[in-house]
Amino acid sequence: MDLLSLMQSHGHELVEFHQDPGTGLKAIIAVHSTVLGNALGGTRRWAYASTHDAIYDVLRLSEGMTYKAAAADLPMGGAKSVIVLDKPGQQPTEAEGRAMGRFVEAFHGKYIAAEDVGVSPQFCDWMAMETKHIMGGENVSTGGDPSPWTSQGVFNSMKACLEAAGDTEFSGLTIGIQGCGATGFKLAKLCRAAGAAVLVTDVHVPSMKRCVEELGCMAVGNDKNLFHEELDVLAPCALGAVLGPETIPQLRCRIICGTANNQLVEPVRDGRALKERGIAYAPDFIANAGGLIRLAGLYLGLTEQQIDEKVAGIEHTTHEVLREALSTTSTAEAAIAYAKRRIEKTPAPTAALG
Repeated sequence: MDLLSLMQSHGHELVEFHQDPGTGLKAIIAVHSTVLGNALGGTRRWAYASTHDAIYDVLRLSEGMTYKAAAADLPMGGAKSVIVLDKPGQQPTEAEGRAMGRFVEAFHGKYIAAEDVGVSPQFCDWMAMETKHIMGGENVSTGGDPSPWTSQGVFNSMKACLEAAGDTEFSGLTIGIQGCGATGFKLAKLCRAAGAAVLVTDVHVPSMKRCVEELGCMAVGNDKNLFHEELDVLAPCALGAVLGPETIPQLRCRIICGTANNQLVEPVRDGRALKERGIAYAPDFIANAGGLIRLAGLYLGLTEQQIDEKVAGIEHTTHEVLREALSTTSTAEAAIAYAKRRIEKTPAPTAALG
């Protein structure tokens, strides 16, 4: 399917490609929807196997951001950007960050960038030297690292899933966390503090070791083994597309609730497969909305109390989606329907935000 057909089938408004000869920057910005307001979404730095993979990623991520903002009751649209690296581990530079900032500035606020995989608060500050439409920095822009709010939101969603399954305590439960980065580590810390045993895995051994040494987690070697473990909750906290025909039949968990985006390879098919197996799935854009709530809240001028209340509300939203999923084919489809209803019922702003 060609790009225009893909945009049309998923409802995207705009996709732009950019290359900067001076820095070698290659990037794509995809704006899925601005129906509810300007579109906020992170910038991901990644070495993709092909340009097709980069396009596929930015289209899926941007669509997910629309649903994430809508389900969180935020007057924001959905977008995402990716920086295509030539090789894995390529170190970021100020020149690259500023070049990306100029690309974002060309959207005049229709797209507001933020951090994502491969992008740090420092990189956001470099981008902010060229555009004011960026959240997530610490010195030039604002917002800082949103991962604590992402992890807290997933923990809240996890509570809803456990309550729906009849569990009131984390004590005695076994939770498996795939990916021990910023959000995975913080989620492991919350689960351990609540009394759960936590198994962790990560291709980056030092990150996994940190969870073991600082939190008392148990390491599971190869990251694929975690999908074979008997767990109460599996929490995918690395990259997406980990739940599909190859992995779902092997799962030995009751609940899936993690911080990663786009966990299902194909949402309709794989959401149904999980329901058929009796596995409760907390749709990622519902569960992991805490980081977006934090940055969008600051952008919109919400108070810290209002932001915390919205993050706490993720537990209620999860309950609602789980309830609606009882009469639909899957929680994945119920969550999309939930978000779309909010988009249809919420009056669009009369003027651009910011």
